[in-house]
Amino acid sequence: MLKTLRVIIILAIACGSLISCSTTEKNSSTPEGAFGIAQEYDEGERYEEAIRRYTEVKNKFPYSNFATKSELAIADVYYKQESYAEAQVAYQMFKELHPTVPNADYVQFRIGMSFFNQLPSSIDRDLTQASDTILNLSELIKKYPNSEYVNEAKEKRTATIKMLAEKEEYIADFYFKRKIYDSALGRYEGLYNVYKGLGFDAKALSRAAICAYKINDTAKFEKYNGLLAKEFPGSSEERDVMKETR
Repeated sequence: MLKTLRVIIILAIACGSLISCSTTEKNSSTPEGAFGIAQEYDEGERYEEAIRRYTEVKNKFPYSNFATKSELAIADVYYKQESYAEAQVAYQMFKELHPTVPNADYVQFRIGMSFFNQLPSSIDRDLTQASDTILNLSELIKKYPNSEYVNEAKEKRTATIKMLAEKEEYIADFYFKRKIYDSALGRYEGLYNVYKGLGFDAKALSRAAICAYKINDTAKFEKYNGLLAKEFPGSSEERDVMKETR
């Protein structure tokens, strides 16, 4: 038992020595060596120390390409830590300072994803980050159509737009349930016109027609009831309108 314990202790000391040696072997007085040391802390998930070390590289060797690498690495560390607000700022600063780097599509993607990851999990909370998410992911898709990140960017952009549509539906339903039909009508119109094709069309048309009928807006009732009959003939939403307007 004591012999086994000694072996474990010796192995632990040896491993610690290897890590220590691998760090001290690198020369922190050179940009490459200092960057390598920062990377080791990064890979060891010692993120606060990694940020400190990357920052040192930036400050000590500002004209080295390792300073530029460190700036991006700091943003990546924040992202790994799920400190998305800090990551967003760091990526945006990097983009402003280095707009022509070869991996500019990656930087743009990470800006969009940093905004996306700040979105709340529930639609009844603040969605102000949604517009920034859509804007930055759209920029990636437009500017770098062949980027490896385009497919995921499209997926996340659609998910964000759908969140906004669900928010609009939520508010419209709030007014509808309380029979505030004029306010509900405007929201259902927005749901249909702005978020068309995301799965809300039939409900939006049906509810818009009902709301128009309730406030005696004959022109809008005929418009939305006609669109509903044309686009979703025989649907349960069409039957709902018939029931409410008999």
